[in-house]
Amino acid sequence: MADTAHTTLSTGSFYRSRIASLLAVAPLGVWTVVHLWDNLSAFESPQAWEQAVTGARHPFNQILLAVLVLLPLVLHTVWGIARLASSRPNNVRYGNYDNLKYLLQRLSAVGLLGFIGAHLWLAWAHPRFVEGRPEPFSDISHEMAHHTPTLVVYVLGVLAVSYHLANGIQTFAMGQGLVGSAGALRRLEWVVYLAFVLLLAMGWGAVFALWRAG
Repeated sequence: MADTAHTTLSTGSFYRSRIASLLAVAPLGVWTVVHLWDNLSAFESPQAWEQAVTGARHPFNQILLAVLVLLPLVLHTVWGIARLASSRPNNVRYGNYDNLKYLLQRLSAVGLLGFIGAHLWLAWAHPRFVEGRPEPFSDISHEMAHHTPTLVVYVLGVLAVSYHLANGIQTFAMGQGLVGSAGALRRLEWVVYLAFVLLLAMGWGAVFALWRAG
């Protein structure tokens, strides 16, 4: 009876892990890439940025955002907190590269928990539901240029997002059984490096454009 219960628990944990990994890539990962790309429109003009980033004013767009982004984000966050509480890094005993990546993934998750929460409130929820308007370009660009803590938080937040998502691609591919051989894992490693660099370039590029405009 105990073996059956343990097997059921392990199976449930396995499927929860696969679902959480899937949600992290699609739709969350896809939306993150699109969001970073849209923010690059700050290089073009304030009007282009507002159209690309905050231009969706119809209530249906907000419902779609809640269903496709916020709900998966909450589910992935709850799963991540449970993982943080139930597992501990063992870098002191096993100081290898994979363990370092595991530790950085967990640290980036903790940082993202605070960054995304603050970003959602200050850049989305508060402007729309308290002030009754989307966040204007002038507000965020001014904060970037004249409030150093905001600039630092965004620089570090983008770094955490880029690493967490890029490394999550590898976790997703392994967890879903898409790669298995040593050769495939080595090739996937290069995909992870490239994804990290591209995401970081887009994110920091957008931060620079907002800072420059302020």
